[in-house]
Amino acid sequence: MLSKFVKGKVYVFIDGANIFYTQRTLGWRISYEKLRQYFRNECGDNLGKIFVYTASDSERPQQKKFLDMLEINGYILRTKEVKRIRVTKGVYEWKGDFDVELSMDVLDNLKEFDTAVLLSGDSDFAPIIERIKKNNKKIIVMSAKHHISRELIQLADKYINLKKLRDKIELLK
Repeated sequence: MLSKFVKGKVYVFIDGANIFYTQRTLGWRISYEKLRQYFRNECGDNLGKIFVYTASDSERPQQKKFLDMLEINGYILRTKEVKRIRVTKGVYEWKGDFDVELSMDVLDNLKEFDTAVLLSGDSDFAPIIERIKKNNKKIIVMSAKHHISRELIQLADKYINLKKLRDKIELLK
């Protein structure tokens, strides 16, 4: 499916927090091993870097296994410790946004790719998508229905609903 829409060198940018919640919407989990293989199969030798942006929590040792698995599978990790923000007495919110870091990596690598694939539905990425297109690059957005902004769908050269890739990327237990 993806191969029909990409041209030249392909870089992938994965908004880990957004995809975490997208999986809840989908009702199934993504296998990052299968996801990488999907990109290899679709892009072949044109597959460049695959970045994953995710907050880490040193109080969750099982997350280290996940991060190690990503690195073993060739993902380029961008992590920082999750922030615990007090909302009210005894109520905390967890924050680990990477919008700026992801956008900076896109800009830093703009001359290296011809097609960017963004796994996120966050409308905060609209300006970076506009910048990608302004530089005559293709942009493909992958997310799920009810978890992607209309603005991103309209801006992208192609939107791919992750639900359609379930048989290729689902984590089986």
